[in-house]
Amino acid sequence: MNMNHHSDDASQLTRLEPLLKAQKNAFASTPMPELNERLRRLNLLHNALLAYREQIYTAIDADFSGRSSAETEMAEILPLLEGIAYYRKRLKKFMKPQRRHASLTIAPGKAEVHYQPLGVVGIVTPWNFPFFLALSPLIGALAAGNRAMIKTSEFAPASGELLRTILASVFQEDEVAVVTGGVEVATEFTRLPFDHLVFTGSTPVGKIVMRAAAENLTPVTLELGGKSPAIIHDEFPIGEAARRLAFGKCMNAGQICVSPDYVLCPRNKVHEFSSLFIDAVEQAYPTLKENPDYTAIISERQKNRLERYLNDARAQGAQLMTAGSSNENLRNTRKMPMTLVLDTTEEMLVMQEEIFGPILPVIPYDSIEEALDYVAARERPLALYYFDWNQKRADHILKTTHSGGVCINDSLSHVPADDIPFGGIGPSGMGHYHGEEGFRNFSKAKGVIRKGRINTAALVAPPWGNLMYRGLMWFMEKKYRPVKIK
Repeated sequence: MNMNHHSDDASQLTRLEPLLKAQKNAFASTPMPELNERLRRLNLLHNALLAYREQIYTAIDADFSGRSSAETEMAEILPLLEGIAYYRKRLKKFMKPQRRHASLTIAPGKAEVHYQPLGVVGIVTPWNFPFFLALSPLIGALAAGNRAMIKTSEFAPASGELLRTILASVFQEDEVAVVTGGVEVATEFTRLPFDHLVFTGSTPVGKIVMRAAAENLTPVTLELGGKSPAIIHDEFPIGEAARRLAFGKCMNAGQICVSPDYVLCPRNKVHEFSSLFIDAVEQAYPTLKENPDYTAIISERQKNRLERYLNDARAQGAQLMTAGSSNENLRNTRKMPMTLVLDTTEEMLVMQEEIFGPILPVIPYDSIEEALDYVAARERPLALYYFDWNQKRADHILKTTHSGGVCINDSLSHVPADDIPFGGIGPSGMGHYHGEEGFRNFSKAKGVIRKGRINTAALVAPPWGNLMYRGLMWFMEKKYRPVKIK
């Protein structure tokens, strides 16, 4: 088995540079694909997703050793179809050059911005959503007129092989290509001189990817993670907060970069919230072992990491509340029950590391200002979730916190929203895709000045001091005067 892995990695490594060269040559021959060509590519991808729907369910289920087809449909396939539909409807508008204000210094010229494809986009995909996180940035890249190479995760091999089959069935390799393989292949992939590089994964690996890209001055979009907080206001119905958070946290068994990582709860409602949260989880998933609706952990390595977090918290005095029957033996599975962690301290691993699994610390607070200070004292997260019917207070949260995205009275739902950007800030990432911002992210905004037959520059050209120059200076003195500072 190891020999096969080494052989596959070696073959993938030899493909990298020829693939990139072929795509760059193909792009050079058609550097500005017309609208019809871009729509053709999006339509091909649309049809392929429909044709391979069942195989996608099966591949992801195999990689996780258990994931619901409904969850794959809701979290991967449907958002991709919606994203394609979004661009098909608006692409003509996005491609049009924009007229901009022409300042006095270029009059009587015209100012425009043209959005030009970048070239070849590299996309490095994680294991937790192996189709959505590969194809969502691809959709934006294709809409903007680019070609793309995708590196799949070695931790989701069935999905990676199927993705290669799907894309090869509708695209030439000089349009879209898929590369599989392990860490060595991924490392070399990020060192290629792409015109743009998209990486989705952990913050530590994101730093390595950015350093590799810097050698080629390749611009990057980094979709990382961090510890995304959920804040419950004291006036919000605690049962409703518990139900909504339970739904979001249980998706993919918490293996989502925007999964709620910890909850800030009014101190007097911590135990009520915890009890109602556990009830909501158990109602949705009455059993775990044979339940196809509950997702397993992707690998033994990840399961061991999560169990280490729980053991560390327990050893340091935390109280653990676990959903599900204690009689159910999960020993020979990769399924882990949802567990709340109470009485946490900052020294515990669950409070230091991104959890990325079915563990949720609940932290008490005495005032909303204390909760906001707690969030502000930590690295900026990829998402923030705030529960409060009061719009004025919610607006205050939006103005005074920094995060990649926000959901008010919900979690996760900002990710599949097609007409808003998705992206991190600081340690949780940089750049955007989805929506118009995704199209712009994968385009070069090229400033263009058009001038006609009249050459006004000749009228004010040296020798300086001529009549037109003096008139211009007089006009500028009248127009630009010191302003009063309030």
